[in-house]
Amino acid sequence: MAGPSLPLRVATLLTGLLECLGFAGVLFGWASLVFVFKTEGYFEELCEADAGLLSNATGQADCKAQDERFSLIFTVASFMNNFMTLPTGYIFDRFKTTVARLLAIFFYTSATLTIAFTSADSAMLLFLAMPMLTVGGILFLITNLQIGNLFGKHRSTIITLYNGAFDSSSAIFLFIKLLYEQGISLRASFIFLSACSIWHVGRTFLLMPRGHIPYPLPPNYSYGKSKPNLRSFWSYALSRRFAWHLVWLSVIQLWHYLFIGTLNSLLTNLAGGDRTQVSAYTNAFAITQFFGVLCAPWNGLLMDRLKQRYQKEAKRTGSSAAAVALLSAVPSLTLTSLLCLGFALCASIPVLPLQYSMSFHPQILRSLDPPVSLLSFPSEHFGKLFGLVMTLSAVVSLLQFPLFTLIKGPLQNNPLYVNVTLLLTTLLTFVHPFLVYRECRAWKEDPSKP
Repeated sequence: MAGPSLPLRVATLLTGLLECLGFAGVLFGWASLVFVFKTEGYFEELCEADAGLLSNATGQADCKAQDERFSLIFTVASFMNNFMTLPTGYIFDRFKTTVARLLAIFFYTSATLTIAFTSADSAMLLFLAMPMLTVGGILFLITNLQIGNLFGKHRSTIITLYNGAFDSSSAIFLFIKLLYEQGISLRASFIFLSACSIWHVGRTFLLMPRGHIPYPLPPNYSYGKSKPNLRSFWSYALSRRFAWHLVWLSVIQLWHYLFIGTLNSLLTNLAGGDRTQVSAYTNAFAITQFFGVLCAPWNGLLMDRLKQRYQKEAKRTGSSAAAVALLSAVPSLTLTSLLCLGFALCASIPVLPLQYSMSFHPQILRSLDPPVSLLSFPSEHFGKLFGLVMTLSAVVSLLQFPLFTLIKGPLQNNPLYVNVTLLLTTLLTFVHPFLVYRECRAWKEDPSKP
């Protein structure tokens, strides 16, 4: 294998996996952290005791406003998770890996320290801390995804492995919840996360390139010395494929974010306010999130196998490498749309035990996207294009808060109409794999096309 020595590549791979697993996607364990925040009394002043004849038998307070406040924090944070990938992607492309990672470390450390020293009296600081936490995490992921380029034919497998680790890192908040229940304070846990920045800095200078890792890897490549030939950014950004990938991603992410952001409120309603059941289901959801790192590589392995098969055919027909890469992504795109449709159907059934099976869908869905993005877009513009599609999809993800407000207000905690509408919208995601397949067929029939 061309490029850096095997021990260096393996060390970079494993430490990158650990970094994504422990830090990159912790935001999506939000339901576990909300449970701790509520126990600490964050935004408790927004709860109102039920009054008159309509009060329930348990005397449970009406905490709709508190739930909306936590939902708003998650909406802002998840929006920033996508929206800020455009400027940070530009920084990654323009100023390369080291600068991007130092920026990630700054955001992440600032966020964990802020959360560590908040209390119920200063809970509004979560509106600042959570977005910074998620921006730092997505930068960790972006700078690590390029490591797949070091491993040639196993590239898609490694990329999906990293994406699965990103999803599994959401279990960190579950560990914090469990430690909290054993007497370890929230402050101690987040101070420990802050101290881990020393490790991030060391890895940045010892095991990561100063620039970018190109693909395919040149025979004489060593960390920090490559400069890919630039192609037109706008020719990709204004393409039909990019537009439909945006629709495909936006619908899937809206389902994912709405489910996570409303999970605590959903479980509370279905469990009739029983905190023991809410805690148990929250733990179960967080545990399934951890196993995203095991689900994701199967998709990458499938894509790598298909790509190798199509490459043999391409040698006979003269098809381009881009056509081969895209064609290998069609099954993943289609499978993701099918899973999203199944998720939408399950979400429309308000049965508490069904939430156990529901918790598996988001992990599988998220594990299928980034490799498709990488195969569709050129590596020299990856930061900007990935950032652009994430930024535009972030605008769509903002719908989660008005949808949550609609469910809690006019629909009186009955999400049926919202779920049916989103279910019909999910059918649009099947257009993208169909068009990609047609584009690949056109390339196969006319290899002279780009």
